[in-house]
Formats: sequence, C-alpha cells, structure tokens
Amino acid sequence: MWKIAIIDDDRQVLQGMKNAIPWEELHAEWAGEALNGQDGLEMIRAEKPDIVITDIYMPVMNGLDMIEQLRSDCFEGRIIILSGYSDFEYARQALRLNVSDYLSKPISLPTLKEVLGQTINGLMEDEERKLRQDEWEERIKRLAPIMEKEWIKGAISGTLGELYKQDEDVAVPYRYWTSTQHAVIGIDIVRNERVGSVSLSDLNLFRFAVRNIACEVAAGFFAHFEYTELHGTHSALLVHPDQHTDVKAAEVQLLQLGKQIKDAVESYLKLKLKIGIGGIKSCWKEIPDSTEEAFRAIDWKSHPLEPGADIYGIGNTAEKKQTQLIRPVKFYQELGAAIKAGQETLACQLADDFAGQLSGPDEPDSEYLQLLAREISAIMAYSMYEVGTVLDEICPSEVHDQEWASIATVQQLTSWLKDKITSICSSRQWKGNGKHRQAVDFMIQYIHDHYPKDITLADLADKVFISRNYLSHIFKSITGDSFNTYLTRVRMEKAKELLMERKMLVYEVAEKVGYQNVPYFSTLFKKYSGMNPTDLVKS
Repeated sequence: MWKIAIIDDDRQVLQGMKNAIPWEELHAEWAGEALNGQDGLEMIRAEKPDIVITDIYMPVMNGLDMIEQLRSDCFEGRIIILSGYSDFEYARQALRLNVSDYLSKPISLPTLKEVLGQTINGLMEDEERKLRQDEWEERIKRLAPIMEKEWIKGAISGTLGELYKQDEDVAVPYRYWTSTQHAVIGIDIVRNERVGSVSLSDLNLFRFAVRNIACEVAAGFFAHFEYTELHGTHSALLVHPDQHTDVKAAEVQLLQLGKQIKDAVESYLKLKLKIGIGGIKSCWKEIPDSTEEAFRAIDWKSHPLEPGADIYGIGNTAEKKQTQLIRPVKFYQELGAAIKAGQETLACQLADDFAGQLSGPDEPDSEYLQLLAREISAIMAYSMYEVGTVLDEICPSEVHDQEWASIATVQQLTSWLKDKITSICSSRQWKGNGKHRQAVDFMIQYIHDHYPKDITLADLADKVFISRNYLSHIFKSITGDSFNTYLTRVRMEKAKELLMERKMLVYEVAEKVGYQNVPYFSTLFKKYSGMNPTDLVKS
C-alpha cells in the first residue's frame, strides 16, 4: 500500500481530500495529516509516507521551508503542492526542490485522481528500477568470484586479452602479484588403468581431491598461491616466492613442494602424478611462460629433478626456447569443445589456425611436433571421454604411435589432425542413405542457427518430410545424441561462452540461449557442466 500524507491549514480541505481520494483504487492508505509545516515535518519524519500533498501558505512553517528541510533530510518520497496561489516564484522554488506536481486550488476529483495515479506509477517505476539495480549488484557480487577465477586461469594459461594485462587490472586481492616472483607447478594425473576405468564424475572427484591436497601442502610453503584446473587431467599451482628470495633457494623450495604434493596424493588417493616445475618469473605477465615450461618439462622428461620421481624441470636454454614456440592451451580448449559438439568444420578451421601459428622460418622440429601430436591426442581422448566415447575404439593407440613417428612437418601434423577430426566426427554418423544424412546435417545447422528459439523435433520433421519418430531414430544414430540432448548441449556451450565473456548477467544469458525460466536454466547448466551459474559462488 502506498502511504499518502496531507498537510494544509484548512481543516475542510483536509477532510475533503481524505474523502475524495479513491484509496482502494490507488492501493493507497492515509498516513497522517498536519495543520502547519512544522507539525507536518515531524509527522513525515515519523510516518515516512510515499506521497506528501501540501499547501504553501501555513502558520509556524510554510510549505516550501518544510519541503526544503525534508530534502535536507534526504526524504525520497514524492511531493505534490496544492496551493490557492499561482505564483511563478513559488513554482520556480518548487521545481528546485524536486516537487512532482504544482496544482492550484480548487482541484477537480478527476484531476486529483489522475495526478495521484501518475505519481504512484512513478513510484512503482522507481521501485522496480531499484529492485533491478539491487538484483544486478547482488548478481555481480555473486559472479565476482567466478570472474576472478577465470581471470586467474587466463593469467596462468596465457589466454588473457591485452586489455586485461595491465597492472591496474589486477584484482585487488592479487595486487601483491606486482611485487613478488612467480612460478608454476604443473600437475598431471597419470591416466593409468585405475584412472582410465573410472567414470567422468569419479575423475572429477579425483581432480577435486588433488586440488585440496595440493592447496593444503602449498599453504605450508607459501603465504599466497592460486590453483586452477586446465584441460583434461592437467592443473596448475601458481606460487609466489618473495622478491628477495634467492633463485636457487626458491628452486629448492619448489622441488620440495612438488615432492610433497606428489607423495601426499599417492599416499591418500593412490593416484600417480607427474610434476613439472616452471621457471621463476619476476613479472606476473610472464606467468604463462612458467606454465608452458612446467608442462613441457613433463612432456620432455629430459631434466628430472628427482631421480625416479616423475618430477621435471626445464634444463638447458635450447629446451627453454623450444617450450616457448607456441602456447596451445587456448587451442586445446577450443578444439575439445568443437569435438564434443561434433563440429567438424569448426575443428578443422581451428587446426588450420593452429598450423598458421606454428609455421614460419623457425618451424618446430619433428620431435616437438610429435610431442604436440601426442598432447592433442590426449585432449581429443579426454574430450570424447566426457561425452561417453572412447577414442581407442575409433583410432587404436598402436595406430597413433605409428602415425606420430611419421610427423616431421607442420603440414603433416595438420593433415594428421584433420584426418583424426574427420574420423571422430564421421564415426558418430549413422551409415544411412544420403537423404537421411542430409536431413540430420540440416537439423544440426538449424539448431546452431536458431538455438535461442523454441525448436521442436516435430517442427523439424515437417521441414525435412520425415516422421517425427523416425527422424528421432535417425538423429540419434548419426549424432549419438537425442535431439533434445544435442539442443541442450549447444545451448549450454553457448551459455558457457557468454558467461565467460562477462558482459551479461545470468538471467540475460538464459534468455539469450532460449530459456525464460532462469531456475530451470540453472538446473540444466549445473547438470551439463557441474557448475551452477548462480549458486556456485556460494560454495
């Protein structure tokens, strides 16, 4: 209910206004009355009405002085002046005091009703605006940790855009980065028989447990550290040796930390780890170099820091130069997403773009290219594993070994990768007649073009002239997914992309990908990705 107060030194006016206002129709109630500005001021302070109707000429304190005092008190209600005097100076002062309306006595009932209706509509708009503002602020506050984590992940993996690489863009809790050293410890869960036999949910539990152990151990060595999960079974622990710490002493400290993490994980979780230790960097913008060094050290295994312990570092200058030829983290993530979605054209385009980065006068040697092929195979295997497909069933591992050995140029690597992409995507297609494949290709393209809209299988069945039930069978045979599952995955992938851009709120992203019901969107998003866009930050 909207509260309305009336202030006038004429009792007849007070009573007449109380009787004339259509209280129920306006969803309003009487809040109080006064015969002068002073009493009106005290009443308004006590009752806090939404609307004040006041005269100007009154004893003790006139209406304008009362309004000025109310504005000094930060009174935010609407004020309507109802005066028997039409004076320009009064109107000018009223305008300065942010008065909603200036009416002359006598006033007709229709005019009074119209003015109060407009005033209440304005109050409702203000209230809605404030609610939206509060909601946006709350959502921004709740999303801040996710945005912060993504910024950290980008800073570690090297995927930060140039606009986010300035010292002033470092989040307040991490401003200390500008005055410390930095080093990355790369952690890779060995995909042995035990790890390879577990479900994806169990593998994610392993990753979560490794994270907890690594952070607990790191807390005994460094006051500040950050942990982020990368692609597949890879994760990174970023630590910050004091700027005055001797490099040799810091390297010993890093080795001890790596050993304790590895021993603790093997002891408590019975999991094997490979540990890579990147170089110590003096500037936070060089952190991705340390990340690449850490994982290249694991891949090369050429400089073991602890005999027989699967802990490696970067040895000589030639090796360090080789690790900096390319940063494939972003490429791996994009390639994995394209393969999971069965987007053969996009995946091949990514392969060509990656080849462009590798090509040039300093083209990598065959050993490095074969290393990339092994890594890419692991990424493809993990990406397919996440959607319930085993890569070895399509491309046996012994075939991989033979193919890797024949790669000596960037062109050969690209051809091998594009052949694998085609094999993976075509393996999921139903070997029906050309008409059926064309129908499913049309459906897939239609889904990607119209995913924000209300798409149904019945609608598409009409477009391709195939019965709904038969089309459902064909679609699942060719893609490996039901129509609804595929549509949901496309929407969720796009939602994840939009959320990571940090330009939209969760409800806006939901609407953008075709969901008006935000709670339902959140439920689907959590089921698909394991994260709730609105509740994850509470944990």
